[in-house]
Formats: sequence, C-alpha cells, structure tokens
Amino acid sequence: MAMHPLTKGWLPLLGLSLLGGCMQSLPMDAPAFLKPKPAQGAEVTKAASAFSQPDTKAQSDILETLVARRSVLPDDSRLAYVSEVALTSSNRAAEAELKTAKLRAEAEDKNWLPTLGPTVSLTSLGDVVAGLVLDQVIFDHGRKKAERDYAAADVEVAAVSLSQDMNDRAFTAMALYIKALRGREKASLGDSALKQMNHFADIVEGRITGGVSNKGDLRMVQTKISTLRTMRDTASESVETALSELTAMTGTRFDLEPVSPVQINGSVETLEVIKAGAEAKRAVAQATVARAGQLPGVSATGTVATGGNSASLDLSTDTGLGFGTGKRIEAIESTKETAKRQVAEAREDAARSESRLRREIDSLARQEAEAKTLARDGRETYKLFQAQFRAGQRSVLEVVDVYDQSTYRALDGIDAKYDKILAQLKLARDMGLLADGDAI
Repeated sequence: MAMHPLTKGWLPLLGLSLLGGCMQSLPMDAPAFLKPKPAQGAEVTKAASAFSQPDTKAQSDILETLVARRSVLPDDSRLAYVSEVALTSSNRAAEAELKTAKLRAEAEDKNWLPTLGPTVSLTSLGDVVAGLVLDQVIFDHGRKKAERDYAAADVEVAAVSLSQDMNDRAFTAMALYIKALRGREKASLGDSALKQMNHFADIVEGRITGGVSNKGDLRMVQTKISTLRTMRDTASESVETALSELTAMTGTRFDLEPVSPVQINGSVETLEVIKAGAEAKRAVAQATVARAGQLPGVSATGTVATGGNSASLDLSTDTGLGFGTGKRIEAIESTKETAKRQVAEAREDAARSESRLRREIDSLARQEAEAKTLARDGRETYKLFQAQFRAGQRSVLEVVDVYDQSTYRALDGIDAKYDKILAQLKLARDMGLLADGDAI
C-alpha cells in the first residue's frame, strides 16, 4: 500500500531533528515529554516562596541568596507583626512580573528544539501547495544558549525587584507605625507640659492681681502654652493620620505598643548590588544574542509538501555582512564591560550608603542619650528652681524657662529614639532583611 507523501516526508524530518538536537548545545534539563513520569501516589509539595526553583534545573545563586535572607525583626516583636500583616496584604505588580518572567524562561528553555510550521503557497498555474516546514538550528554562535541565559537572568532581575518591593512595603508600614508611636509619645508629653504650664499661668495671674507681676509675664507664659498646644495638637493629628494610612494600606487597625531598636549584626550584600549583578548577566546575554545576529549561522530546513519533499542546509545572518560589521560587533562587546562597571558602581554606592546609615545610627544613639541626660538634668534644675521660687529666691519666669527647656530636651530625645529605629530599618531594608526570603 503506497504511503501518502506527507507521511513519507516525516522520516527525513525526524532524522533532521535528531541531527540538529545532537549538534545544538542542549540545556541542563530535557523537555517534559522526555522525562520519566513520577510514580503514582508520589507526594507533591507546593513551593511556599516566589523564589523557589525546580530541582531539575540548574540552581540560580541569586534566587538561593534571596530565599536564604532572614528578617532581623524578632519573631515576637510588634514590628515583626506589622511587617507580616503588610506582606500578607500585599497585591503588588512585581509578583505578576516575576511570574511572567518565569513563564518566558520556561518557553525559552525549549528553544533548542526544532520549529515546525505550516506553509501554503499558490503556484502560477493556480494550484495550492500545502505542507509543513521544519527548521533546526545547527550552529548559531551560541545564540540559543544566550537566549536561555537572558530569560533566566530576567527571572533573577524580577525576583530581586520583588524582594525590594516587599522590603519597601514592610518598611513603609513600619515607618507609619513608628510615626504614630512618635506622635502619641510627644502628645502625651505635651499634655503633661500643658498641665504644668497652665498651673504657672494661674500663679502669674494671681501675682498680677497681688501687684507682684505684670501682664508681660503672663503674656510670655501664654506664648509658651500656645507653642506647646500647637505641638501637642500636631502630634495627635500625626497619630491619626499615620494609623489611617496604615489601615488603608493593610486593611488592619493596629493598637499602638512600644517597639525596641533593631539589631543588625554583620553585613550582607544589598539588594541593589544583587540586582545590578542580575542585570549585568542579562546585558551580557543580550549582547551575545546581538553578536550572534551579526555572524552567519547554519540551519537545516526540511519541507514536506503535496508537491514534493525537500531538505537543505542554509547559511544566513540577520543583518548581513558589511563594512560596518566589525565595528558593530565591537560596540556590542563593549556593553559587557559597561555591565561589569555598573555592578562595581552599584557596590560602591551601596557601601557608601551603608557606612552613612551606620554612622547615622551611632550619632542618633548618642543624641538620644544626651537628650535624656539633658532632660533629666533639666527636671532636677526645675525642682531646685521651684524650691528657690517658693523661698523667694527665683522669679516665676525663671522657673517657667527651666521647665520649658527640659520639656524640649525630652522631645528631642523622643525624635532621636525613633529616628534611630527608622535608620536601622532603612539599613535592613537595603539589605533585604525585613522579611524572610521563603515567606515572600
């Protein structure tokens, strides 16, 4: 029984496909249809992290680094709870971008296989000739491999972007929480100070009635009261504003509880440097693809058609060879050096930023300690002046000034305390240490 021409044509196409598959540089893993099927009943576990990698593929050092990152926030701390709620409620575009990049990488992972497509043509005699065309790249100067490397590097860039996005979100949530804590503490101090200042105002009014003081003294006290009231009201408003914004961000209403400073022992490579390294890998792969496009490659083509079968070896280039080919290749190669320098520049900027933040943390810790000492000394001086005032040795305005100064030293201490925590969180954010990698 005679075979149909299309059926007979599959034999040379199959041999062509096997020839190309042997000569082409293959990826580490085989296509799905060549892998053995798992035994029935085998346990299948779902990856908990967006950075998870199939065991069958070559593991990415960058993704492993991201998964290994551990939060510096103590598990039972209030800041850890705020961070967890912020990450759980996240619905960020970076997650979708990483998923898209993974799908592109999976598609490119099979680019070494031959392509098969239909062909339909109309002859000069009016006949329609239909068939199938199979194309297999045999030699392409590493283009297919570079395309796979590009897709893999694109996944790494998207993964680092997601890690940065999640750490930024956690930092934003905690910064709002700290803003509310700062406002509450300052408002509480303002209430206490206003109560004492109003007591001073009553004393001055009584002294004016008795002819001991004048209205100028009362006006000075009232000015201080007005300044403190403005500070207190602003602090109270900042609490509600921060909590409202945090609720809108996370969908959760938080109760304010004290927080402790964050300890960052040692140093790890910042996310910005890791991302620069991934982008450099992607740029090198892209340059390799572009360079391959400037040089002629060899591909095998087979056609099975109703009018007859054919096979050929083709030598072709994307752009064609010309007098400018050499310079174009040099320009492409120079992008690899540019990528290396960008990594070095990112590492230098990260080192400068880390050094600045660590010194800022040390400076704020010193300012906090000094402010506490000054506030404590101010309270002791106030008590002394108050006793001297009762003994007739000090004026009421002298007592008011000392109390006012001690109040503002205490406010400076509050600002330094929370600014120090924010600086610590910024440093942890840059290093990707505000969330466990396997929880993203």
